[in-house]
Amino acid sequence: MKNAIISHKSLKNLNTFAIEAIANQYIKVEDETVLNDLFNEKLFEKEFFILGGGSNVLFTKDYPGLLIHIANKGKQHFIEGNNVFVTAAAGEVWNDLVWYCIEHDFPGLENMALIPGTVGASPIQNIGAYGQELMHIFYSCRAFDTLTGEFVTFTNEDCQFSYRDSIFKREYRGRFIICSVTYKLELFGKINTSYGAIESELQNRGIQNPTIKDVAEVVSFIRVEKLPDPSTVGNAGSFFKNPIISKSKFLELLKQFPQIVHYSIDPDQEKLAAGWLIEQCGWKGKSVGQVAVWKNQALVLTNVGNATGNEIFNVSSTIVDDVNTQFGVLLEREVNIL
Repeated sequence: MKNAIISHKSLKNLNTFAIEAIANQYIKVEDETVLNDLFNEKLFEKEFFILGGGSNVLFTKDYPGLLIHIANKGKQHFIEGNNVFVTAAAGEVWNDLVWYCIEHDFPGLENMALIPGTVGASPIQNIGAYGQELMHIFYSCRAFDTLTGEFVTFTNEDCQFSYRDSIFKREYRGRFIICSVTYKLELFGKINTSYGAIESELQNRGIQNPTIKDVAEVVSFIRVEKLPDPSTVGNAGSFFKNPIISKSKFLELLKQFPQIVHYSIDPDQEKLAAGWLIEQCGWKGKSVGQVAVWKNQALVLTNVGNATGNEIFNVSSTIVDDVNTQFGVLLEREVNIL
């Protein structure tokens, strides 16, 4: 095998919560052919977990199986008509890909600047931010099937995308390992500045005809203002999904809470701002031991000392209960709990 399996590997520096946990076995995959070796040695028949940037996971205990750290690199593109197809290896840092596209003047990713994590996680989570969703630019991904040992390609339709969700989180959870992702961008795509905070900051800067670089810089500025830097404060970004409820349920809540923050999805569904719900329950800026809800964004839970994963999980459970009690809305965690 090209890479050696390491026993009893500390994961503290491999997760953005900076939780101390030990993987029984660990391997760093920089060449996808290593996956064939793992398959041939029947290691996928035992317990394993795929780790990317570690920005969407909470370790509540030591990991007893094989932790596979995807760290392959590479970016390339080709132009066909009015479209450009950009392919990046799963181990590439997402924000590096965003700036690769900006430097080449390829629009479509700029609103998702500074989202933490790696490229491989992007179709699994169906990431999105500030008016842009991955499913609108995703073309295909190459993945390794841990059951058959074959590499397969998934199209946009195959992935069955929905809000922060995909087939990789449902029927195929834990089965496929994303190796690379291809995005289809429009060379002359329209710049999206419809999100209020973007428009406001562009005005503050006196920018009337923004470029994709301007949008990415503004989005990065907004994110830094709202979210803690994982290099100094342990966190995994948004801990909860924005809940989607029926229109009838929303209208009931609107009568009780006229200031409720919401976004219309379609005639039958409404999306609520989870951060607003949490804030109304008094959690914004609140600390419990070494766990704190971020002072500028109630969606974010932080490790302000040496909190354990269980301590963070327990605080999240109390928040879920409080929001459900006050609003009758059940929050769903966006972070993977191990």
